[in-house]
Amino acid sequence: MNIALTLALGWSLVASSLAQTPSSPPTESAATPNWSGARGEGVVLPASVPDPIEPFNRVVYSINKGILIAVVKPTAQVYRFIVVKPIREGIGHFGRNITYPGRLINNLLQGKWSGARDETYGFFCNTTVGVAGFFDVAGKWKIPKSDADFGQTFGQWGWQPACYIMLPVFGPSSERDTLGLAADTAADPLTYIAPYPVNLANPLTYVSPYTYLSYGILYNNTSDTVDASVRAARSKLDAYSELQYAWTFVRKNRVADFQVTGKTDPASLETLQFAFLKFQDAKFPNLGKTRSVLIPTTGRKLKFNVWMQPQRAPVVYIVPGLGSHRLTDSTLALAELVYQQGFSAVCVSSTFNFEFMENAATTGLPGFAPVDVDDLRVALGEIDQQLGKAYPGQLGAKVLLGYSLGGFQSLFLAATGSTNPAPGISFDRYVAISSPVRLLYGLSQLDECYQAPLEWPAAERAANLENTFLKVAALSRHLPPPNTALPFSGIESRFLIGLSFRFTLRDAIFCSQQRDNRGVLEHQIRSWHRTAAYKEILGFSYQDYLRKLVIPYYSGRGTNLDTAENLDRAGSLLPFGTALHANQNVRLIVNRNDFLLGAADLAWFQTTFGEDRLTVFEQGGHLGNLAEPAVRKAILGALDGLCPAKSDSPRR
Repeated sequence: MNIALTLALGWSLVASSLAQTPSSPPTESAATPNWSGARGEGVVLPASVPDPIEPFNRVVYSINKGILIAVVKPTAQVYRFIVVKPIREGIGHFGRNITYPGRLINNLLQGKWSGARDETYGFFCNTTVGVAGFFDVAGKWKIPKSDADFGQTFGQWGWQPACYIMLPVFGPSSERDTLGLAADTAADPLTYIAPYPVNLANPLTYVSPYTYLSYGILYNNTSDTVDASVRAARSKLDAYSELQYAWTFVRKNRVADFQVTGKTDPASLETLQFAFLKFQDAKFPNLGKTRSVLIPTTGRKLKFNVWMQPQRAPVVYIVPGLGSHRLTDSTLALAELVYQQGFSAVCVSSTFNFEFMENAATTGLPGFAPVDVDDLRVALGEIDQQLGKAYPGQLGAKVLLGYSLGGFQSLFLAATGSTNPAPGISFDRYVAISSPVRLLYGLSQLDECYQAPLEWPAAERAANLENTFLKVAALSRHLPPPNTALPFSGIESRFLIGLSFRFTLRDAIFCSQQRDNRGVLEHQIRSWHRTAAYKEILGFSYQDYLRKLVIPYYSGRGTNLDTAENLDRAGSLLPFGTALHANQNVRLIVNRNDFLLGAADLAWFQTTFGEDRLTVFEQGGHLGNLAEPAVRKAILGALDGLCPAKSDSPRR
């Protein structure tokens, strides 16, 4: 069960790194954001189900994760090959059909008379015309479904869960829902059908066919989603925490109110569309290889993914945004896009991601661009050398493609490439997507997004926040088609963006302090009991992160990062305008209404790169239009002249 906490908001916001302090001063357009008057942290997130047995639950989750990775994933590949998709879908329909009695009982117990009626109609249609339920005739005939179980019934009767429980195999639950699961099992008639006579001398030999069916159907239904679940588990520092929090709202007995109250904010609503950026071929992730390379500066191995063309071809190195992992859907979607056009593709994790921080970062904290970018350059250089040895003669021109933070780092490398020390890697093309100009401005926007709910009256804030989470939980179960207007007000859409990256910041701080505790946090950093530390860390804004962690850390290393002006100067691309203007191998793609761009930033891009190297889209917010055909075509257009096999549109 993989519930997206914020509509799978895995895109990145720049603002994690600080560029090298330049010798020339910034222009007037780089006015430092005023943080001195920033509002206090007044947003109180809705509480999740209490987790008093967190260490036990984490152990069970680790076991479940191990089973998923070591057993279910490899066997599911064989299972999907043998059992074709129509049959797998039929088994899933059959599994739901045989649990009709439980849904009927619970719809009646909850007073859902129309739900009981619809489930009865559907059951008889599927059982008769649908051949024992293998075909979902009721769905084709538009008969509504009304899922109901004893856990929901107990909740409607007033039982609020008091203890989160991670069950073996079955996953997230609570004391209420665990008892509900037992009641659901008891309500199923198949539970009482013995497969053979019971041996009274040894009653433990009795095994109900329900056991075989329930686990078999669970395996069948999981086989189609296991690859995505494993990627999600591997790409998160702590998938357990996100699952625990999201499950709270999935099991709430309150129905979300989807009516949008208040003004909408087009830029942030469009940004949420980033959730629809996914790879098109479900088999694509498995077509590549996961490799690792030894990083000489750390002595540790960094993993990366590579999709090599069978013949000599240009190589596109893809660097994602803040906190993103090499296996996120957005990174894989870009890899698929270029691979389909005849390029080889390489994906690495963000310098702000736990994987890079633990294995390739030379410092305890990410956040200072010269160091972060140099660590990235060294890692890409080592990867390039390894691929050259593993695939002799197959590496053509080299491209660095980054989005958001990765886009900023691509421009940083493009501006400073001639002065970078060896060993490393040089690129024939730099492509930056939705890069900001000033990181400090991006940070202020991010903190403002998180504080958006403060615009609600205090008396309504808690209920509105909970309703926002309920809407997210409902949409995560049934993600609407791309370009659908999402049902969020401007306050809600901005908050979801800020919240997504507040969790990114939480993971980065926890990972950094686990590696090098600076003594800033009051609570202990413990792997199996993180609730208290997480709660404290979530109170940190990006401003707090810079002032309490990054500045003291780097000030002790002889850098001049003691004022907001120095921070802004260090995190600005403006001083590199001349170098970027002179580098004809740079391409930039941005959106005019990207909320990370200040009033004068787009004009600076236009002056620096001109119309021939800059593509501007009117709408899209921050990365929200990457799934659009026109943007995909622009990305491929930025690679023109490097790969003869490339066409104007992606191959299907």
